[in-house]
Amino acid sequence: MNRSKCVWGGLCLLMALTISRPAAAQDPAAPQDPAAPAQQPAQPPPVANDPDRRLDPLQPDFNIAALPTTLRMPKNKMAFRVTHRFTRSLGQGDFGDLLEDFFGFDSAALIGLELRYGLLPGTQVGIHRTSDKWIELFGQQSLMQQKPDGHPLGLDVIATFEGLDNMKDQKMGAIGVIVSRKAGKVAALYAEPIVVINSSPNDTGDNNTMMIGLGARVRIRPTTYLIGEWTPRVSGYRPNVDQGSFGIEARAGGHTFQVNFSNGFNTTLGQIASRGGTSADSWYIGFNISRKFF
Repeated sequence: MNRSKCVWGGLCLLMALTISRPAAAQDPAAPQDPAAPAQQPAQPPPVANDPDRRLDPLQPDFNIAALPTTLRMPKNKMAFRVTHRFTRSLGQGDFGDLLEDFFGFDSAALIGLELRYGLLPGTQVGIHRTSDKWIELFGQQSLMQQKPDGHPLGLDVIATFEGLDNMKDQKMGAIGVIVSRKAGKVAALYAEPIVVINSSPNDTGDNNTMMIGLGARVRIRPTTYLIGEWTPRVSGYRPNVDQGSFGIEARAGGHTFQVNFSNGFNTTLGQIASRGGTSADSWYIGFNISRKFF
């Protein structure tokens, strides 16, 4: 009898609690108050609206070491880059001399500062200035993007205007094509035929340079890459040797940090054409640091 009273008492308490709940809680689909503002649908984040702001895991930066890539800059966004090339050859002296100079880090350096801006969708412009007062103005236009169900290649055109002594001396221009091909999820490959006008500081002989930049970025970890590039000059003015670079690169958010080894200090198209590498046996350590503001 006592057990029956406990059971009935529990059931009555449960029914009382259920009846006392608000009607809205009983019926989740109850209509809202007409006076209440309508709930707006969730808006997609800005990155989803602009595909140029999405991370391209095979093209984390706008350059390989010195050569440009086909990475697009979002409209009204910016990126900044620092290039740093130590001027002591790693082959100078013996290992003790190299160690005393802390592998060249105690030597002088050629430094470049670059600001890049997205003028229009697929159109980017920028300025690059090195510490020897060389200025490069550049513009780049995307013509075609590689897509899994579409174009097999990426294609950009690039043009530069450069000059020594803050644009007061040896003015030159370059125009070229950047062709890229992504290989699965592992690598991005580049071929870049470029013509540099007035690359020679002299008025005699060849005054222009035709070169073909060749480069690759290989993804060895989710945020780690090996990079390499070589820019043979096939005709025209060709002092010294052709410049080449290789290195390792890491990405952290919008930052990219690269340690590289090059046989020259050049970071603009005009410098690569008119100066080339110092020699086939001289290699220099350097680094690039870039930051995307998007």
